[in-house]
Amino acid sequence: MTIPLRNLVYETIKEAGSLTDSELSKALIKAGISIPEDEFNKTLLNLEIYGLIKVTWLTKDERRIEIAEKEQGEDDVDRQNRENLEKEYEAGFPGIEQEQNIQE
Repeated sequence: MTIPLRNLVYETIKEAGSLTDSELSKALIKAGISIPEDEFNKTLLNLEIYGLIKVTWLTKDERRIEIAEKEQGEDDVDRQNRENLEKEYEAGFPGIEQEQNIQE
C-alpha cells in the first residue's frame, strides 16, 4: 500500500516546521520522491485548501511553507454542548431556583 503524495509532503513539512518551497523540493528528492513542478504546486494548493499548511510569498520566486495553526475559538457545537450540560446540571437541583426567586 502506498502513502498518498500529499501525506508525504505534509509529513515532510511537519518535521521541518517551516521551510521554503525549494528546501521542500530538495527534501522530497532526498527522500526519493521526485514529482513534476505542476504536481508539486497542486499538492501544496490542496494542503492549503484543507487548512493544513500556510503558504506565503517571500520573494517573486520563493515561497515560505509552514504548518497552519489551529484556531482556539469555540465552535457552535461545543457551545451548545456546554450550555446543555449547564442546564442538565442545574436541573439536578430542583427547588434551588425557587428559593432564589423567593429571596429576591
